[in-house]
Amino acid sequence: MNESIVYLIGAGPGNPELITVRGLRCLADADVILYDHLVHPRLLRAAKPGAEKIDVGMPAPSPLDQEAICYLMADKAVEGKVVVRLKWGDPFIWDSGGSEALFLHEREIPFEVVPGIPAAMGAAAYSGIPLTYPGGGDTLTFVRGNEGSANTLPDVDWASLATLDGTIVCYAGPDQLPEMLSALLKAGRPEDDTAALIYDGTLPTQHTTLGTLAEIAYLVNNRTERRPAILVIGRVAALREHLRWFDTRPLFGKRVLVTRPREQSAEFVAQLQALGADPIEAPMIRIVPPTDFGPLDEACSSIDQFDWAVFTSGNAVDAFMGRLLGSDADVRALNHVRLCAIGAGTAERFTRFGIKVDLLPAESRAESVIQALLEVGDVAGLRFLLPRADIGREVIGEELRKRGAAVEEVIAYRTVAIDPEHEGEPDVYRMLLDRRIDLVTFTSPSSVRSFAELYGADAAADLLHATAVAAIGPVTAEAASQLGINCSIVPTQYTIPALCTAIVKHFEGTGAPDEQAR
Repeated sequence: MNESIVYLIGAGPGNPELITVRGLRCLADADVILYDHLVHPRLLRAAKPGAEKIDVGMPAPSPLDQEAICYLMADKAVEGKVVVRLKWGDPFIWDSGGSEALFLHEREIPFEVVPGIPAAMGAAAYSGIPLTYPGGGDTLTFVRGNEGSANTLPDVDWASLATLDGTIVCYAGPDQLPEMLSALLKAGRPEDDTAALIYDGTLPTQHTTLGTLAEIAYLVNNRTERRPAILVIGRVAALREHLRWFDTRPLFGKRVLVTRPREQSAEFVAQLQALGADPIEAPMIRIVPPTDFGPLDEACSSIDQFDWAVFTSGNAVDAFMGRLLGSDADVRALNHVRLCAIGAGTAERFTRFGIKVDLLPAESRAESVIQALLEVGDVAGLRFLLPRADIGREVIGEELRKRGAAVEEVIAYRTVAIDPEHEGEPDVYRMLLDRRIDLVTFTSPSSVRSFAELYGADAAADLLHATAVAAIGPVTAEAASQLGINCSIVPTQYTIPALCTAIVKHFEGTGAPDEQAR
């Protein structure tokens, strides 16, 4: 049993992948999580099942709110629970982490501080701005802003600050930003000094504006958009033109809807993020076990009696191998059975068990599978095993029977339609209506059908009429077409990497250019 402790964890500047390894481990161990509103929702998925999650609002609440947070944190710890206080940025930089730690110390409650990447450092790095650089000056000054609505300037000697030869970094609230810029200019900071304004640092929605100090000040005073930002002033900001890397990625800023089951979406989401996209996870189906394992277990126990086993999906491979290895048998039971995998992704699942398939048809169509099998030899009199989904296509089995084969089909798994909004996911319907999604992806016919069932067939087609749609292969694209949904992106190879490559090609040359404050 875990001993009671409070972990004050820095979640980093926004990107959920920037939390430290230590922070992620402590988060996974927590019974209670008190998190800032700015913490990325994806981080909370690292929590163990049943962990209590409490949104405590913005990272700089009023003194009264802060006191309530401290008491809540302490009360949960006194109850004997492992508590995580998950904070945007770093707990000890421009945050209340110090006062929260002191509150715990005074009550003799054990705590640990897990540092995080400060927001300013992360935002600058993701914008291609090194905060220090040879020739960029010998000082680096961080100026606190106010994330709330007050426009009171920090108590800073602006005249002295303006004369420092180095980099100035301001955490600027929307109402403070114009005042900060004005104070620096009035104090004598050169108007032609380079400056950068960074919104949503480290996120796929990051937006950076580069210009002179005077140009940035003019822009801020005339822009209707009012959001907190990171302001970087100094010669180092000019290096962005050479060092920007994050917002030049091919899918930067593109919102991509991922309808794949959550337990299978990690690879897809990671690849989309690496390409700069903003994955919106809204699984339309869930993979669950069959209602009766009997037929699958019987097939596993008598697998040596089959000539061929044909697998149409990675899910079928996982389900079959899981039951086979969970029995008294092992992979040697497959020694005399030839394996056919439909799709490179399905074949790759077998390699995880150290198994190479005997046949990989060129296309993931039933007709191509039958043709590939016939090219190996006559199927008449041979026994075939087809582990499949409860709603899988029966074409392969029917065609094999027509040619004299003995075919046994067993349910290896079921697909269950889910409503992503009820699962705590974003309001996909509203996002599609508002044209806030750039691409919708489907990786199985069942996910397409679930999408249509959820929103209605006609409404689903209308929703996707003006949005790019990608299907992992022709079978999925055909299922979409039958529902009036046009898939403009279908890779030639039916794998996640190939799908990502096809998506990049579709959006090639549509990346957002750098904005100059002119």
